[in-house]
Amino acid sequence: MTEGAWVPVAGVLAAGIMAAVLFFWWKGQPFADGDVFRASRLSSGNRFFPTQVLVTPASVVHYTPEVVGRKEHSIHMAHVASVSIDTNLFFSNVLIETTGGTTPVACHGHRKADAIRMKQLIEQYQTQYYRTAGTPSAAEVSRG
Repeated sequence: MTEGAWVPVAGVLAAGIMAAVLFFWWKGQPFADGDVFRASRLSSGNRFFPTQVLVTPASVVHYTPEVVGRKEHSIHMAHVASVSIDTNLFFSNVLIETTGGTTPVACHGHRKADAIRMKQLIEQYQTQYYRTAGTPSAAEVSRG
């Protein structure tokens, strides 16, 4: 190799590394608007594709990005049986059990404050859901 021939090779290598870093950064961005809780990249299993949990008034969505595509598991608020938090030294694990008896949703590597907020939101939305269940909406009352 001639002197200076390594410069283009180093440039291509640097561009490839930068593209990979940007790809993994992009895959780790919140997948929806609202209350999205992302696991820390420093926790095991979340280095490249951190798991995310979206809590809405209607459902809880467990989202894990992949190289191509994603894994997504949605649970309606009425089917959440319990939420457990296991707090370790650095990170917390959240276990969301369903009333259907299927395998619970396990989310690893969340900050303690995020895990507590996740549980609070789920309990708040369940309370709202069951308070209004069976009560006719304003549109139904005006029609009747």
